[in-house]
Amino acid sequence: MSDETRSDTYAELAALGPYGVHPGHALITMVEPHPGHEYAYNRWYEDDHYYAGAMAMPWMFAGRRWVATRELRELRYPEASAVAQPVTAGCYLSTYWVTDGRYDDHMKWTVGINKRLNRDGRVHQARTHVFTAFQDHEATVYRDGAAGPRDFHALDHPYRGLVLEVIDAEGAGARGELLEWLRSRHLPKRLAGSPAAMVTVFRPTPLPGDRMSYVKQVEGVDTRLTLLWFLQEDPRECWNEHFTGLDAAVAESGLGRVELVAPFIPTVPGTDLYVDQLR
Repeated sequence: MSDETRSDTYAELAALGPYGVHPGHALITMVEPHPGHEYAYNRWYEDDHYYAGAMAMPWMFAGRRWVATRELRELRYPEASAVAQPVTAGCYLSTYWVTDGRYDDHMKWTVGINKRLNRDGRVHQARTHVFTAFQDHEATVYRDGAAGPRDFHALDHPYRGLVLEVIDAEGAGARGELLEWLRSRHLPKRLAGSPAAMVTVFRPTPLPGDRMSYVKQVEGVDTRLTLLWFLQEDPRECWNEHFTGLDAAVAESGLGRVELVAPFIPTVPGTDLYVDQLR
């Protein structure tokens, strides 16, 4: 087996390159199972793909799945979204952290393993990728300063909800100014006294040319920022007070526009707990 799997190479690679715990990169993927395939999709992802197509890969060190029931999807805005058409599309969200400085290494493996999984009939085809992108970490803003979990804990800590927010800057040259406004002014103000413990901010990167054909190329690479709000409360309990009006605040800044605000709750691994509530 050692000759077949080149086991000795692993010992050599372990001694090379970055190996910190900072989430320098992320995979953020929002998917819609085709109607009538919800149970099959959930079981495939939970029982096989979450592990074989994600967590078993080098340098992907944390992951979590989230679900948006029909009730949660009805809270999304704006209705005319450039991310999801209709804005309610995308029942499931998966989020993964990749070690800083290991994006290229991870991508070589992920392209290769997904080709193998597809060839071996281990890819569920009855699904649509609504919003799928690898992303580079730009900032994390904490509500409580140095207290509490860090961003590298976020996908393992028992947060009760997550809000995905996607913002487009007015142009490529404006994204830096938008990021600075978010980091120094907008996010600290919105986090204060809120149920959100932190917000991580990422920018999307292009998918490689040899990606799987069912995943479309990433849009907004030069203008978009992706925010993940990690909540200590169920988003339904705090939505009106804390998460309405995010689009108006960004618009007033003159630096960009909100293309999606979408709440999720954690899935329960190994169950089909929320599947009946998707439609």
